[in-house]
Amino acid sequence: MFSLLEARFIAPDVKLFRIQAPRVARKRKAGQFVILRVHETGERIPITIADSDAERGDITIVVQGIGKTTKLLNSLEAGDSILDVVGPLGKPSEVEDFGTAVVIGGGVGAAIAYPTAVALKKAGNRVVSILGGRTRDLVILEDEIRAASDVVHVTTDDGSYGEKGLVTDALQKMIDAGEKIDYVLAIGPIPMMRAVAETTRPHGIKTVVSLNSIMIDGTGMCGGCRVSIDGKSQFACVDGPEFDAHRVDFDVLRNRNAMYREAETQALNRFLADPESELARVPGHRCRLEDAEVEG
Repeated sequence: MFSLLEARFIAPDVKLFRIQAPRVARKRKAGQFVILRVHETGERIPITIADSDAERGDITIVVQGIGKTTKLLNSLEAGDSILDVVGPLGKPSEVEDFGTAVVIGGGVGAAIAYPTAVALKKAGNRVVSILGGRTRDLVILEDEIRAASDVVHVTTDDGSYGEKGLVTDALQKMIDAGEKIDYVLAIGPIPMMRAVAETTRPHGIKTVVSLNSIMIDGTGMCGGCRVSIDGKSQFACVDGPEFDAHRVDFDVLRNRNAMYREAETQALNRFLADPESELARVPGHRCRLEDAEVEG
C-alpha cells in the first residue's frame, strides 16, 4: 500500500496529495504520470506527477473530483493509504533551451504544466506562464508557478481575478505585440488545447499538448488511450502523453473520451448514493476506522 502523507484541498473539488512512493520519486521526470488504484476492485486512473522529492521519497499529485474514482480519492485524508501507484509512465516532456517558452495551464492543467515549467526554466528558457480558470477559486498553484516563471498572466472567465477572458486571449496579445515565442505547452480541457493550437498554427509556433485520453494499463496493451496523430493511431500512455498540437485530431480525442460517459455517470451516482460502502473497501481507510472503534 502507498501512504498518503498529505491531503488538502487547494480549490473547490481539487485536492493535493503527497504520496509515499520512493521508487517513483527517484525516477520521475517532468511530464510523466502514474496510474493509481484506490482499492482491489477499483478502476485504474492516470494522474500526472506534479512534483516529487527523491530524498523524502514522495510524489505530489493534484486531483479534480469529477468522476467516481476521483471523488473517492478526494474523500481520503492524510494517514489513509491506496492500493497501487504504478509509474513513472509515459515519455518525459521535451526539455531544451528553446528561448522563450510559454506554458499554459487551464484549471487543474496547471498542476500538469508546473513540473515542465520548472524544467524549462532550469534549461535556460525565459518562461512565460498563462494560468486560466472559470473563477478565481479555480486558479491553482499560482505561487509555485510564479516561482518558476519570468512572467505570469492570469485569466478568469468571469473576470473575478486577473484579466477577464481566456488563456488564448493572453496568448494572442503576446503574438499581436510581436513578442518572440519559440515554444508553447498547453494543458487543460480539450477545447482549450484545440484553441491554443489554432492560435499558434498560423504563426508556425512549436506547440505541444498533453492528452488526457482514457487509460487502463499504461503499457499500450489495452488500446484504450488511442489517439490520432496526422491520421495515424498512437497511444498516449507510451507514445505520449505529449504530442505536437498541430498534428492532433481533437475530434477523435473528444469522441473517444465521451464513449464511456454514460457508464461513468452511473458509477458516480452509485458512489454518491452510498459513499461509505466504497470507502470501506479502501485498505488504509478501513484500518483507521477499526483503530477509531478500538479507541472509542
